[in-house]
Amino acid sequence: MAPASDPADTVEMRDTVRLAFVAALQHLPPKQRAVLILREVLRWSANEVAELLDTSVASVNSALQRARAALSETGVDGEPVSQPMDDEQRALLARYVDAFERYDMESLTSLLHEDATWSMPPYALWLHTHEDIVKWCLGPGIGCEGSRLIPTVANGSPAFGQYKPNPDGDGLEPWSLQVLEITDGAISGICFFLDTARFFPLFGLPDRLER
Repeated sequence: MAPASDPADTVEMRDTVRLAFVAALQHLPPKQRAVLILREVLRWSANEVAELLDTSVASVNSALQRARAALSETGVDGEPVSQPMDDEQRALLARYVDAFERYDMESLTSLLHEDATWSMPPYALWLHTHEDIVKWCLGPGIGCEGSRLIPTVANGSPAFGQYKPNPDGDGLEPWSLQVLEITDGAISGICFFLDTARFFPLFGLPDRLER
C-alpha cells in the first residue's frame, strides 16, 4: 500500500498511528490490539484481517468493537501525550542505540523496566520480562544482530527505523519501526511495527542502508 501523498492525509494517518502506538499497546489485549491496528491504521478490510488472524469476520468485527469500547472507557484519545525530551532521556536513548547495535543483552536490559513489554503487532508476540526478551533476541530474533537504528519520532514518541543485515550480505534492509515508551527514566515498552513499506516512507526513512 502506498503512503499517503496529500499532506492532510499524512497528518491524519500520523494521528491514527499515534492512537495505535500509544493507546492500544497500553490498554488492549493482543487480539484486540492487532485488529485495531490492522483495521484502523493499515486500513485492511475485515476479510483480510480474518484471513491473517485465522478467524472469522464476525470475530474481527467483535474484537474491533471491544477495542473501541475499551479505549472509550479509558478516556484515551489521539492527542500527543509526550513531553519534550530532557538530557537524561536523550542519554537513555543513546545508550539504547549503542546496546542494541552491539546486541549486548546485559546493557540492553539494564535500560528496561523489569516488567518492560515488547510486542510486534499483528503477531501474537508479547514479551514481558528481561528473561523473555533475552531468550527471544538470542533465539528467534537472532537475525536482528548487527542491526542499525535510525532515529525518528512517531508523533511525539521516540522511535527508530531498524535495519538488519540482508541475508545475501548486501547492505542492511528495513525490518521494523520501533516505537519506545519511557517511564520514570527507563524504557517501559517497545513496539516493533513490521510493515516497513508502509511506515518508512511516512517517516522519511531510507529504503536500505549500506554496511
